[in-house]
Amino acid sequence: MKLSRRHFLAGGAACAAIPVVTIATTGSEAEPQKENLALVFDQTKCIGCEACSEACREANNVPEGVSRLNIVREGPLGEGDDKHYRFDRQSCVHCETAPCVSVCPTGACIRDEKGVVDVVANKCVGCQYCIAACPYRVRYVDPVTKAVDKCDLCRKTRLKEGRAPACVEACPTKAVVFGDLNDPNSEIVQVLRAKQTYRDKVALGTKPKLYKVPHGKGKVI
Repeated sequence: MKLSRRHFLAGGAACAAIPVVTIATTGSEAEPQKENLALVFDQTKCIGCEACSEACREANNVPEGVSRLNIVREGPLGEGDDKHYRFDRQSCVHCETAPCVSVCPTGACIRDEKGVVDVVANKCVGCQYCIAACPYRVRYVDPVTKAVDKCDLCRKTRLKEGRAPACVEACPTKAVVFGDLNDPNSEIVQVLRAKQTYRDKVALGTKPKLYKVPHGKGKVI
């Protein structure tokens, strides 16, 4: 499916309600790469400590004033003993059909052999087409390098060392699960088979790979 810049700029402004789905299968016969890396964020386990954000910043030398990963707090909700908060994760979702890759004029935006969407900084000219095209609004211009940056699943740091992303290792409640969707025995596949999950803005056809286990109280919007 070829995605035009105009299609995504228009589609990002008119998104339907997020569907809640159950994942029972993995991968695709058309999937070319040996690995297809993804994340599950469990809203029922997140306590809003932001250890993930701090670990991400330290591992990837993210400058002050910008962030690859944000935890959004909603609440308090409910009353009395039922008072609670909801937490959501905002970061790159590593689309299988990534609009940023389609619109980049220099080839700086890539999707590698493991399915990780990344930015090659020395190819980025700062045109910000990818920022405009991204319907998830998770990209920014690095104030130091002046190149566009975002979550790359620690591709150039932790993954290069054979480790999980910093956010996964830092989470005290194990709210973040990382793994290969093409491996039927991986932890992430087992979680997706066992739990109800949803993905943001699936109607746009981006095929995002950040799955979320919805909070047990209240509806997913």
